[in-house]
Amino acid sequence: MRIQLSFKFLFILFFLGCTSKIPEPVAPNIIPKPISQTIRTGSFLLNQETELHFDDGFEDIANYALDYIEETYEIQLNSKKGSNSIRILKDDSNANEEGYRLEVAENKIEIHANNSRGAFYAIQTLWQLLPVETSQKNIHIQCIYIEDAPRFSYRGMHLDVARHFFSVDFIKRYLDLMAMLKMNTFHWHLTEDQGWRIEIKKYPKLQEIAAFRNETLIGHYSDQPHQFDGKKYGGYYTQKEIKEIVAYASERQITVIPEIEMPGHSRAAIAAYPELGCTGEQISVATKWGVFEDVYCPSETTFQFLEDVIDEVVELFPGKYIHIGGDEAPKTQWKNSALCQQIIREKGLKDEHELQSYFITRMEKYINSKGKQIIGWDEILEGGLAPNATVMSWRGTNGAVEAAKEGHNVILTPGSHCYFDHYQSDNENEPLAIGGFLPLERVYSFEPIPEELNAKEGKFVLGAQGNVWTEYIKTPSQVEYMVFPRAIALSEVVWSAKENRDYGDFVGRLEFFNQRLDAKKVNYANHLYDVKGKLEIQKGELSYSLQTTTNKQIKYSINGGNLNRSYQGPIPIKQSSEIKAAVFNKEGTQLGNTFTQKINLHKAVGANIQLNVAPHPKYNVGGKQALINGISGSNKRYGDTEWLGFSGNDLEISIQFKEPTEITSIATRFHNGNGQWIYAPKEIQVQFDNEEAIFTQKTNSSELLVPVKLDNFGVKKVQNISISIPNYGKIPEGKQGAGHRAWTFVDELIIN
Repeated sequence: MRIQLSFKFLFILFFLGCTSKIPEPVAPNIIPKPISQTIRTGSFLLNQETELHFDDGFEDIANYALDYIEETYEIQLNSKKGSNSIRILKDDSNANEEGYRLEVAENKIEIHANNSRGAFYAIQTLWQLLPVETSQKNIHIQCIYIEDAPRFSYRGMHLDVARHFFSVDFIKRYLDLMAMLKMNTFHWHLTEDQGWRIEIKKYPKLQEIAAFRNETLIGHYSDQPHQFDGKKYGGYYTQKEIKEIVAYASERQITVIPEIEMPGHSRAAIAAYPELGCTGEQISVATKWGVFEDVYCPSETTFQFLEDVIDEVVELFPGKYIHIGGDEAPKTQWKNSALCQQIIREKGLKDEHELQSYFITRMEKYINSKGKQIIGWDEILEGGLAPNATVMSWRGTNGAVEAAKEGHNVILTPGSHCYFDHYQSDNENEPLAIGGFLPLERVYSFEPIPEELNAKEGKFVLGAQGNVWTEYIKTPSQVEYMVFPRAIALSEVVWSAKENRDYGDFVGRLEFFNQRLDAKKVNYANHLYDVKGKLEIQKGELSYSLQTTTNKQIKYSINGGNLNRSYQGPIPIKQSSEIKAAVFNKEGTQLGNTFTQKINLHKAVGANIQLNVAPHPKYNVGGKQALINGISGSNKRYGDTEWLGFSGNDLEISIQFKEPTEITSIATRFHNGNGQWIYAPKEIQVQFDNEEAIFTQKTNSSELLVPVKLDNFGVKKVQNISISIPNYGKIPEGKQGAGHRAWTFVDELIIN
């Protein structure tokens, strides 16, 4: 039922059956956490006498509220006046335009906001005070007083629909879930090498050719040799569908920002119109992932094409921003292009990086002429930043710091905390992902304002965004699994006051919030009941500690048997062991997965270890001791707590025993995921104590995991072992990351 704008009052009638016992109101477990909330005694009863009042300007919010109540609780409507009311009131006193006050008393609910955004967020909070069970006949709402406003103005979620395409219905569901979390920006990644997803009427080949690829890579990019499914794949959104989605988002106070990639990630468009590239050669839409040499040529033909595209895009998206990408644009074709070199000379540019800046600045000027502003990934800083650009910093926080110090607005979305396509658990059964490791707690720990910025510079930080790249995310169900609950954690990061955030408290509220996700049949990843373990050394004694994020009981077993031992503290480790553990509730029911850890008590466990260079901060979860803690890393991925990653460095490792120790072999393994710029070294070298002899072992495997074992030295009694692991060197031409020095990833050093 919809509200007519001419009505001043609307009345909600709840047909309730009588019960002998009044249900308890829902305890407040609000996410994101409000600035302040005071729980009061009593409750507000929604019944047949409840009426809804709203001030002018809040008609749409009232409509949204009524639709939600009718659809969720199957509530009927009536015009009878009653003794209690819900009121949405105009209040100009709130300085934050998205802020609100919510008061639930025994005879009234009042929402105070100065515009529809604040009122909408108050409604979202109110919904979290309603029961999850939708069949209840008596609905009691806890009396409470809340004052709330967001910390950041930009609270975003991203979705890549170019690698894998998602229906209009799922995009709407995604927006609904964002609205629950008070997220206000949807970054819609619409164009890529693997597909063009937006209808442009002036260029029909974008729909006919660029929107479809001939086949898709099977498995992970690092799997060799590459295999494909042989099935044509694609799709695009018509302009009518886009308008429908934008309107749907607007009703939920969400602004949609389209991303039209330039100058890189443009292979699909060039496949449709080869004259847009530097070679003019016919190419195909990409069928695998990665970065491609085919980029837009900065010709007048290209600029005319992009301006025509922008002309149609700006008519579809009323928000002030257009995202132009600007990332991962190889310069090889520009270096070899006579036209590009001519432009560099004519414009007085230093190199191809400044040519990219010229490209971005020219497109920014045109977009500005349409009343819009651009956002670009932090690569747009290279060669000089366009005058009015906002920078989205994804390669860490350095781009944000540089841009903010220059007075540019920035949005934080670093891979370390905001890439929801990364693995979120060490569990070997996790669905295939691009790589990395981003557990829930790390998302929650994110601070969007880099510490390098002072108070004045920090004001240029608009907020943060979670990114969902879909190379390995094929279905709506899998999108939900990768996004939730990490997006829930991020919502609190960008909304709630920094001093109000506490992970333990958040986990408690999340347990309840998950029931709401269950009611909506969201396929979220529930790792709240996962067990984590750590090998510890104290006074020369080894023990293994277990922990979980909740306060529930952990039960475990050692070397077989049932999980019947209650965990009370660190478990002594005297020999190689296998520990299994799980979380149980008070009734004795297991919650979550069974954790399994094998501990190989080889001779280096507990020894002293030194490295000549520190692992990269993103791949140093376990620290240097992870190399000799008796625990091997994952067989499937390199971003867990055990693998250590080194960016382009030659590695020198020194292991010192407390006393001379007899050994016969040294073994380890290297990750060889070439698609992620990771290459196993060509050899390793070992030297004992101060001897002159150096023992070398070559590596020549092309497998994803490259084992190395050195045992050609016989039996040695040593106290110091020096292990040299030279970096692979520069990545060859034609490979991902060509010209850059490779990464080295090392697993456990097993010494027997």
